[in-house]
Amino acid sequence: MDVESPYEGTLVEWLAAVDDVVPIGFEVGRMRVSDDVEVAAAPSHGTAAPAPVTAKSSATAPTKSSRDVRGIPPRTRAYAKEKGIAQDVLITIPFSGSKLMPGDIDTFLTGGPATVSTGQGFAEVALPSKQRVLNSRMVRSNSLVVPGTITVATDWSAVESERAIAKQEMRSFQPSAFTMFAYAVVKAMAEFPTFRSALAGDDKLRTYDHVSLGIAVSLPGDELVTAVVDKADTMNWQEFASASRAQIELARSGKDQAHAGVTVSLTNMQAFGLRDAVPVVVAPSMATIFLGEVYNGLDATPNMIRVKRYVNVSMTFDHRIANGVGASLFINKVREHVESIRDVLV
Repeated sequence: MDVESPYEGTLVEWLAAVDDVVPIGFEVGRMRVSDDVEVAAAPSHGTAAPAPVTAKSSATAPTKSSRDVRGIPPRTRAYAKEKGIAQDVLITIPFSGSKLMPGDIDTFLTGGPATVSTGQGFAEVALPSKQRVLNSRMVRSNSLVVPGTITVATDWSAVESERAIAKQEMRSFQPSAFTMFAYAVVKAMAEFPTFRSALAGDDKLRTYDHVSLGIAVSLPGDELVTAVVDKADTMNWQEFASASRAQIELARSGKDQAHAGVTVSLTNMQAFGLRDAVPVVVAPSMATIFLGEVYNGLDATPNMIRVKRYVNVSMTFDHRIANGVGASLFINKVREHVESIRDVLV
């Protein structure tokens, strides 16, 4: 259990024995605090008297930031870890109370007006908070992830046919082709536990019971956040389509939903005319899947060559968790589901 200390210092004595039941306000320990710490008077809870502490007073600024992660409460550090904020960014987040709290992190993530400074021949603007967090995640991932990238050409005809039928029948329920693709990925993840897994330390593999699928969402100003569909493998097609639409809309409002349980993320670049890419894995996720533009390709089957509609599906995966054969089996299962999408959507 984490016990928060309101001050920075060194614990010099612990006064309560193991399994002791003590009253509220009981003196359980003594600590030596830094000289520049202003100590508040202890509240009165009856007969227990607070330990005398001597400290120098100091002025407190209206807003400040932590200079050392050790001065940040444990629950705030845990919340920052859940949001993917590295320590080098965490200690720069401003706060107005006595210490950095989860609410201050939420305020930081919502961003604010950028300040601009100019010089001879240049202008400088502060990076948006979301970009700083993303940068921190990517830099950390670069030191951890051992990336491998594979690509498979996938017949897109079945997806286009399903979309055309929905439009022709003027169905009220008409999810996008990308949503169909995302559901195919969910089905594959349900069959491959490795792709629902993340490393817990250096020697343990944590496998989640359910699929939490990440979807990259672009915001104005080239900012990027992640929408997340939790327990996607428990949903039928219509439930998944509705949930993914709701989470994407939430992300477009600026809400980054990334958390430690998101093991695979999708990025859709079909609208930008990109056929291939090498996506980046951002830990603790173990894979990022890129969906490229639709193009006309040659289907070289025995005794016949014909033109088909294809997409390239590229995946970068963490080689510490999956090896080449396992990754190939997974991405081919995605391809199989896409090429028989009507059966998947039933």
